Amino acid sequence: MSVFSGIKVLDIGSFVAGPMAATILSDFGADVVKIEPPEGDGYRRMHRLPNLPRCDHNYAWALASRNKRSLVLDLKKDAARAVLHRLVREADVLVINYPAEVRAQLGLTAPVLMAMNPRLIYASLSGYGETGPDAGRRGFDATAFWARSGLCDMVRTDAHAAPAAPTLGMGDQPTSVVLYAAIVTALFRRERTGLGGEVSTSLMASGIWANGPMVQAALCGGELRYREPRTAPRSALSNFYLCRDGRWFSLAMVEEEKLWPGLTRILGIEHLLTDARFAELPQRRANAAALVAELDRVFAGDDSANWLRRFEGSAHTVGVVARTTDVIGDPQAYACGALVEADGIGGTRFTVDSPFHMAGEHKQRPACAPELGQHSDEVLREYGWDDDAIQRLRHQAALG
Repeated sequence: MSVFSGIKVLDIGSFVAGPMAATILSDFGADVVKIEPPEGDGYRRMHRLPNLPRCDHNYAWALASRNKRSLVLDLKKDAARAVLHRLVREADVLVINYPAEVRAQLGLTAPVLMAMNPRLIYASLSGYGETGPDAGRRGFDATAFWARSGLCDMVRTDAHAAPAAPTLGMGDQPTSVVLYAAIVTALFRRERTGLGGEVSTSLMASGIWANGPMVQAALCGGELRYREPRTAPRSALSNFYLCRDGRWFSLAMVEEEKLWPGLTRILGIEHLLTDARFAELPQRRANAAALVAELDRVFAGDDSANWLRRFEGSAHTVGVVARTTDVIGDPQAYACGALVEADGIGGTRFTVDSPFHMAGEHKQRPACAPELGQHSDEVLREYGWDDDAIQRLRHQAALG
């Protein structure tokens, strides 16, 4: 039996951050019913955008909605909301990210639904939080997580570089883990008190958490400095170098004083130990641009894989900058459980797993994401509707 076997989850979210929290619950055995409008969750169509990967399979939907069952309800209709209310009375968790005014219009606020089921965990996700002047502002991870938090600004390659655009879900995916943590905390409290509760997070709060050390530095009055250009960094030993095969090699030498002599031996540049420009830390920092030029010549002389082998067994923290396509061929990605076998996920045998494991507990084998409304009749029968009642709902357009 899985950890969350018997836990019933209603996913009334759309796109990524909220629904992915429900996905994690499903990984550990929860029964997740995805409630969609008649036109379907907009995330079903996300992969068609021109700046995203071109693929014959709906990869985004496959990842976000594995293990779920799809029930179509047109919640603008009274009959559909009556259906939802019956499901709510038996649910353990409800995940929602509708704007506050839409929740109010549809009667989907926490007080209304929790009055029907005091044990319900009402988990809400918003762009900028539930209160404050921007609570109603529309936000995606590109704006609320990435841009508003300061992350977009701080990761620029230098002060004059244009801001970098995030990848699909770069803020949504980690935010879903935050919402999952809130849900599990509330479930733990329910075990002690018998009562459910309302939990929430926002893309903005998650983004500020991700940028936490820098934001805390600003709170403490620190001077936040942009990166210097790669060719003239503050430290040449925390930098990127282009190898002969066109791949970038990352050095991350935090303990520079300790590691510098060993680095010169690995790279075959021991003569730089006696070079007055680099002999001591202050000189290496003052002459960082010159040291970068030296290291550029060295790394350009061999392939990245060979450099990586030379560092094996040393105390130096290094790595090759992976391309996304490298990840699917990385044995460690499978060994550590980041990629796992799945059943028919987007035409592949594997999918991306939720990013943690529990000793002694087995996750559900990821199954196909549902077609729109695929399980509507099945779910309704489970909750007491017979075929005649289901047909009446269709005549009332409650099911779209």
